[in-house]
Amino acid sequence: MAVADLDDTKKKSLRADFDEAVNMSASQLEKWLKTDESKSVGQTKDGDSESIGHKSGNRIIDILNRKADDLSDSDYEHIEKVVSYVKRHLAQRPAQVAGSNWSYSLKNWGHDPEKK
Repeated sequence: MAVADLDDTKKKSLRADFDEAVNMSASQLEKWLKTDESKSVGQTKDGDSESIGHKSGNRIIDILNRKADDLSDSDYEHIEKVVSYVKRHLAQRPAQVAGSNWSYSLKNWGHDPEKK
């Protein structure tokens, strides 16, 4: 789906998917991203010290702190990426969730798999 072609209905639907995938508040995510566990996982691009997921977490905080009307096409592209990542990652659930790199990676993307 080309994000630039999104009408208001599609944006609302995508934002609803995002709100379902991201089950951490901005403050919870901000606190998590400061931990050593958060910084210990994820892939980095060449020459970058911060993982892709960690950068995503910071972008998610920004999105969560803004009103839907203030989101740009670029924000909706990231929302789409987050939803896709969380869905794909959840399908790979390991036997041991607590303390796993799998769990840490998901948290970097705003989804706490242990949250009730």
